[in-house]
Amino acid sequence: MAGQRTGNTGGGRIHRERPDLPESLHLFVNHKNEDRYAGPYHQTPDEALVVGGGLASIDVVKILQLENYERVLRAHGVQTDVYELEKKGIPAVCKLHGIAPEDLDVKGCLLIYRRRAQDMPLAQPPENAKPDQVARTEATRLKMLRLAQEKYLFRVQDRRVPTGLLVENGRLVGLKVAEAKVEGRKAEPVAGSEYPLRAPLVISSIGSVPEEIPGVSMKGEYYDFDDETLPRYVGSDHVFGVGNVVTGQGNIRSSLLHSQEVTTQLIENYIGVGDEDAPSTRFYAGAEARGAAQAQAVQARVQVLPGLSDFEIAAIEQRIRVLQERVGYTGDYDSWIESVPRTDTAGQVSIPTDIAPESNRQSSLCSAVFDCAPGC
Repeated sequence: MAGQRTGNTGGGRIHRERPDLPESLHLFVNHKNEDRYAGPYHQTPDEALVVGGGLASIDVVKILQLENYERVLRAHGVQTDVYELEKKGIPAVCKLHGIAPEDLDVKGCLLIYRRRAQDMPLAQPPENAKPDQVARTEATRLKMLRLAQEKYLFRVQDRRVPTGLLVENGRLVGLKVAEAKVEGRKAEPVAGSEYPLRAPLVISSIGSVPEEIPGVSMKGEYYDFDDETLPRYVGSDHVFGVGNVVTGQGNIRSSLLHSQEVTTQLIENYIGVGDEDAPSTRFYAGAEARGAAQAQAVQARVQVLPGLSDFEIAAIEQRIRVLQERVGYTGDYDSWIESVPRTDTAGQVSIPTDIAPESNRQSSLCSAVFDCAPGC
């Protein structure tokens, strides 16, 4: 059994033997043909079973199909790879070589989903969507699924709920699956509809629950954030969460919108343009107090520093005049800046080279004075 994350099956939990398989499978497919590839190698048997329904599960079942057809086509003397198959589609590559996909005896990997196909979170309706907008979104989902199936030839069964494991000789050989009754967001197994669904490989691609990390506080199955609106991790004043690690909604758009809302609040408060009553303001109160105390300490230190003597002031003024005369500065900044070349070929400000060597030999005080000399 392999899976992205443990998921509720209706009759228990799907056991995870390889929680890292989807990520590892992506690595394998993307880099296995490289000479220096030293990562894991995976068997991708035909008729593998993927439990999911979101974009990630479409990606997983697509990868399995690409691997299957690359292997079978190569066995028939066709030199192709997953990149060509992904770009052109499996039927198109087969057609280029005069082969009918059905003649290759590939049964195809199977994706099962607990709700209706039009409920798959492949596209999202707008906020507060009207019935016609929901209907258009559902139609878009069905179209996306159809196009993916036509291009990569995987199978789909909707309204199917895993209820248990099929185990033989200590090894997983499939799942017990029941038909699902869908009412709104609920998908409940239909009594008496359970049947065995055998598969050489089972991948759970339902993951929106984070992995546990030693030392990281959890609240149930999720990391412990104190507020979804501005989710601060309970163990730190400066660590925040965004996306499905907080919301539990695994689709990309929901995670993107949530991350934008959270980061906008934090940035606006940090630069001082946010609402003073916003939730994020409480996180900066301590830092602002410490900053004020440090500024007061600097002010107190500067106030007790001894002033420069008349001789030291005269020496600095003389040094300024010498440097200004060297670059032709006479006291009229506007006319002087017009006479200085604006940029070099790299698009950077030109510095007259005749002053650079000597300025490099000066102390840090003289260098600072030189940098601001024309405006002094």
